[in-house]
Amino acid sequence: MDTSIIGAMDSPAAIFANWLSRFGDIVQRRDVSALARLFLADGYWRDILAFTWEHRTFAGPDEVRDAFAASAHRVGMKNVRLAAGRAAPRAIRRSGRSLVEGYFDFDTEVGSGVGYVRLMSDPGKPGDTPVWLLLTTLHAIRGFEEKVGANRPTGEEYSRIASPENWHQVREREKQYADRDPQVVIVGAGQGGLILAARLRQMGVDTLVIEKTERVGDVWRKRYNNLTLHNEVIANHFPYMPFPETWPFWLPKDMLAGWLESYAESMELNVWTSTQLEGAHFDEAAKEWNISVKRGGGESRSMSCSHLVMASGVSGGAPRRGTFAGLDDFQGTAMHSSQFKSGAAWAGKHAIVVGTGNSGHDVAQDLYVSGAASVSLMQRGATCVVSLDPSARISYSIYAEGISVEDADLMTASLPFPVLENTYKWVTKITSEYDRELLRKLDEAGFKTHSGEDEAGFQMLYLRGAGGYYIDVGCCGLIIDKKVRLLQASDAERFVAGGLQMKNGDVVPADLVVLATGFEGIQHSVRTLLGDQVADKIGPAWGFDQDYVMRNMWRRTAQEGLWLMGGAIVEARLQSRFLALEIRAALEGLLPDRGAMPLVKRPARN
Repeated sequence: MDTSIIGAMDSPAAIFANWLSRFGDIVQRRDVSALARLFLADGYWRDILAFTWEHRTFAGPDEVRDAFAASAHRVGMKNVRLAAGRAAPRAIRRSGRSLVEGYFDFDTEVGSGVGYVRLMSDPGKPGDTPVWLLLTTLHAIRGFEEKVGANRPTGEEYSRIASPENWHQVREREKQYADRDPQVVIVGAGQGGLILAARLRQMGVDTLVIEKTERVGDVWRKRYNNLTLHNEVIANHFPYMPFPETWPFWLPKDMLAGWLESYAESMELNVWTSTQLEGAHFDEAAKEWNISVKRGGGESRSMSCSHLVMASGVSGGAPRRGTFAGLDDFQGTAMHSSQFKSGAAWAGKHAIVVGTGNSGHDVAQDLYVSGAASVSLMQRGATCVVSLDPSARISYSIYAEGISVEDADLMTASLPFPVLENTYKWVTKITSEYDRELLRKLDEAGFKTHSGEDEAGFQMLYLRGAGGYYIDVGCCGLIIDKKVRLLQASDAERFVAGGLQMKNGDVVPADLVVLATGFEGIQHSVRTLLGDQVADKIGPAWGFDQDYVMRNMWRRTAQEGLWLMGGAIVEARLQSRFLALEIRAALEGLLPDRGAMPLVKRPARN
C-alpha cells in the first residue's frame, strides 16, 4: 500500500469539509438519487450496524441507492460533522489512486456513529470528489455510552466513604454472582473473551467470563517456550489500555500472558478460572440459556443468561493430529505441537517435526537451538513463506502511519473484499521481490513454496482459514544451511519403531515426533460444548461467506443468543465494539429481526 503524502494537492481539510457538507445535506434530505451520484462506478459503501444492523457491503451506485432507500428513514442519520479527536483529513495515495481521506461523526435514532471515507481527488478539479470507499459504523447506543474520558465513573461512593464496603470488597462480591446471574457468559479468557468483556462492561452489561485454565493468560503462557508474536506491538494494543511504550516490537508470549491477567484485573472483569462449561440449552420460550458450569473445587453452578459467547479462538483450541501410517508403532514420544513446551528436554536426541506452518518451523528451530542431535522437518504441502522484516511488517504498515490504532482499525474495516484481495495481491508482489533470494534458496533446498490462494499471500490464507504459511524468524536459514533436515511427506513410507522410514529404505532416526498439524475450527468447540444440533444450525465459522463477510464471527448466528468471538488481537479490538453493541441492543429490544428490513442481496458465489 503506497502511503506517500501528495504534496501538490490544495487543502485536504477544505476538500473534505466541502464533501462532508454535501453528504450531510443529502442524507438529511434522504435524497437517495443524489447519494448514489456521489459514488464512483466502482465505489463501495460498507456499513457495520449503523444502517443495516449487519456487516454489509454495497457495490456501485445502484446498490448504494437501493440500500439507502431501504434503511435511511428508519435510521434517521443526522448531524454529520467532522470527527472529534480523530486524524485530520489528509491527501494520500493508496492502491495507485490520489485520494483525500477523513473521518466524520453522525447521530442516528438509537445512538451515534463514526464514518470514514476515501474520495477520489483531481488537483485540477477540487470540487469533483466522488466516493471510492465509504464506511459507516454504529459506535454507541444512546444511554449506554462507554464510561470513558469525561464519561468515566466519579468514584465518589468510595472517596466520600458512603458505604462500609471498599472498592475491593465490592469487586469480590461482584465476581461471586451469589445474588444474581449474569446477562452474558463468555467462554474463554483469551484476548477475544477479555476484550469483549471489557467492552460490555463499559456499556453496562453484567458479564461473566469462564476460563478452563488455572490463570488468566494461560492460553499463551502454556504454549511452547520461545513463542513470540509475529506482528508488531503497535498493531496489538488493547482497548482502553495500550501497551507501555517501553515494550518490545515483538512480544514474547509470557509478556502477553501477564498482560491478559493484568488487563482482566485493571478492567474490573468478572472471571472464573479453572471453570468449564458442562452443558447449555437455549430455552426458546424464555429466550435465555440455561447453563451449567463446573468450578475448580468440583462444585457445579447452574445459571441463566440471555447471551452466550464462544470465545475459544479461531482454531477452537482442539488439536488436529491427522493420520500417519505406522505412528502407533513408533516407540519414542509422539505429541501434538500444543503439548510441546521446550526443546531443552530433548538436547542430544533426534526429533522429527511434521508440518511447515508457523508452529512447525518454530518448534524445529527451538529443538535445534536447544541442542537436539538432529532435527528433521517434514513438509506435507507447499507453504507460503515471508520474511518477518520487511515483508510481514508491510501488512501492518497502516499502524505505523502515526494515527491511532482506533483510526487505523476503521480504515481497515472500510475495505470491501475486492479491494482487500487486490491490496494483498499487490503486497504479495512486493514481498515476493523482497524475499526473492530467500525463496530461491528454499527452492534449491527442496522446500516447496507458493504465494497463497490467488497469489494473495499469507494474510488472505489466514482470513480464509486455510493456514499453511510461515513468517520466517530464522528457521528458513537452518533449512537452507541443512542444519534442519527437510523431508517431503511424498518421500516417506511410514513411521517405524525408531523413526520414519522413507520410500528409498532409509530410516530417519527419531526419539520425538511433534505433529504441528493445526487445530480444529471454532465450530468444533460449539459442537463439543453445545451439541450437534446447534453446531449444524450455525454452520461453519471463519472464512468468507457469500457476502464476503467472515462466517458467523462477531455477529448474529442462526442460533438466537449465541455469538462467536475470535481472531487475533487486531480483529478482537475492532470487532469487539460491534459485537458488544449488538448484544446491548438485543438486551434493550433494539436489535431488529434480520428479515425486518429489505436489503440488496448479492448473488450467491459459485
